[in-house]
Amino acid sequence: MSNDQTPSDIPTARMLSWARNSTIYRLERQMLTERQLSDAIVRKAKQKFEDITEGQLKAVADQAVAFAYDHGGLNDTTYAEVSTRSGVRNGRSKRRIAQKLSQKGVDREVIATALDEADDLLAAVFFARKRAFGPFRRGDGDRERVTKEMAAFARSGFSFDIGKTVLGMSRVEAEDVLIARSW
Repeated sequence: MSNDQTPSDIPTARMLSWARNSTIYRLERQMLTERQLSDAIVRKAKQKFEDITEGQLKAVADQAVAFAYDHGGLNDTTYAEVSTRSGVRNGRSKRRIAQKLSQKGVDREVIATALDEADDLLAAVFFARKRAFGPFRRGDGDRERVTKEMAAFARSGFSFDIGKTVLGMSRVEAEDVLIARSW
């Protein structure tokens, strides 16, 4: 190529084939958001193809995302719903789940829709069970320990009222919440 020619922004057939195969490989292993897939393809394409231009990178990433959508391997709505259910079962607050989904590039409206089904009280009970707080505590809860537990609830994104409610429950009440409200 001479100095007066600009590099092509059209990816080669090899680049497009690699992008398709890389997309299949990634989506076979885990669910990804559109942004996660695009970022991964761009990052790896830079490593694989030394002379790739920014225009080619964008075209390869766009083609990979389009391929994933066409074949049903990419769906941010489903990703948000699955992540929300998993987050609640792992004791994560709505606030923390929303923050994580936002970091992964999920649209705010999709996040809001997914969080409509989430139950902060249920998540807080799972959190308490996981950390042996409140009704799942062994031994007595002196004032200092209860204060530390409330602080842990707050750091995890739960409201003061939710933390206070969970810490005030008996073990039977907490287990009833787990049984009655679990998905």
